[in-house]
Amino acid sequence: MPRNVNDIIKNLSPAQRKRVEKRAAALIAEEMTLRQLRRARKLTQQKLAKSLRIGQEGVSKLEQRTDLLISTLRNCVEGMGGQLHLVAEFPDRPPVELAGFAAREAQKGD
Repeated sequence: MPRNVNDIIKNLSPAQRKRVEKRAAALIAEEMTLRQLRRARKLTQQKLAKSLRIGQEGVSKLEQRTDLLISTLRNCVEGMGGQLHLVAEFPDRPPVELAGFAAREAQKGD
């Protein structure tokens, strides 16, 4: 008889189940849309709009776009209280964080 994942999880010990749930949450957190990220941060579109100094409809449009300028994405992430880091991954070497694109460049005199 075929088994589904729920049947397998039911048969795990509480410690095993907790590890599976923790790993599942980590995997889910690794990839989110801007909308999902905003919601995970418990922010409304209105609150984020105020932080970004744009209208709520502007946040809605940002969340629907599939192609953003890096500076726009950085501003949006910072408006949620985070920092944006860009990482390039290759099969033959460790990941490399790209400098100068995502981070705000220090202004002269800082």
